[in-house]
Formats: sequence, structure tokens, C-alpha cells
Amino acid sequence: MIDKSTLRKKYKALRENLADDSIEELSLKIANQALKLGIWDKTYYHLFLSITNKKEVDTTYLMHILQGKDKSIVVSKVDFLSNEMKHFLLQENTALKVSKYGIPEPVSGIEISPETVDVVFVPLLVFDHSGNRIGYGKGFYDRFLQKCNSNAVFIGVSFFEPEVEIPHEPTDIPLHYCITPEKTFDFRHNQLFL
Repeated sequence: MIDKSTLRKKYKALRENLADDSIEELSLKIANQALKLGIWDKTYYHLFLSITNKKEVDTTYLMHILQGKDKSIVVSKVDFLSNEMKHFLLQENTALKVSKYGIPEPVSGIEISPETVDVVFVPLLVFDHSGNRIGYGKGFYDRFLQKCNSNAVFIGVSFFEPEVEIPHEPTDIPLHYCITPEKTFDFRHNQLFL
């Protein structure tokens, strides 16, 4: 099995080779795939705000869907001292500031507890056929997902197809779904949506 650092390098390089217009097109396809999931009866949706210089999936399209459906959108602010994330309700007047790590974050706002969140869209570099994921290695999302309620749904988004298997720890929280531009993988029921 390939080790995590090799996988991180591989998928960072694959992303690096994507043109900006490809990122837009693929991100829009991912958002359209998301519409096929039976998740739209919930209230609180946690959305990561994309790090543009890392060529992450552009979540603007998902945000438009959530706003169009009048859902409550929750976004995070990273606290590198405590290695935790705080979560805030995204409102029309929420001021965002790009952190030194390139992450758009709320300056302040109404804090939302992880237990309140119904659906989490999870950033990742790579995932496998069992719903394991590898991120940037700081563990922020694993710590956050552990605090969510047992009914919360975790959805990864990826430009790329899964690896067969990737290394994972007992503390890693697996995804319930992962959406790619062409397919959605359902790890709970071991199904694939096209």
C-alpha cells in the first residue's frame, strides 16, 4: 500500500496540473451530482471555503444550491493554538478574511456547535473505496467529525477517482459519501450513483 506522504504528493501534483477553467467545470459537475443525494431535508450544512491556491474543489456552486434551498450554512475558523476549528453561521453580513494559510474564514459571528451540524462537506486530497480519506495531515476534520452527532452525514468531494485502499488510523473518521464529477460513491450501502 502506498504511504500517506506519497499519496499527498501525487494528488497535490494532479491538482496542480488542473487549469482554472477545468476546476470551475469539475466543481460545477460535483455540485450537480450532490443534488442527486437524499440529503436536502436537513437544516445545518457545514461547507469548507476553498483554498484557491491549493486548487481545491470550488464550493461556491454548493453554496449557491444551499442558499437557493434556504439552508443554514456553517463555515469554520481554524485555531492553530488549540488545533481545533470553531464553526460559525454564514450570514449575509458575515465578514470573511483569508488566513495566512489561504483559507477564507469568518471574522466573527454566531457560533454553532458541531453537534448541531447535519451534513458536512469534507475537503480531501484522496479517498478510497471504503470511504477513508487523506487530507493535509493536521487532523482538523477528524477532530471535528468526531464531535458531530451520530446522524450527521459526511460527504467528501474530489476531482479524482478513488484509490483501492489508502492507509488509515483508528482515529480517522470515514466518509458516508464521496462525490466526483461523474460519480457519487455511497460507502454506507456500497453503491455507486452515476
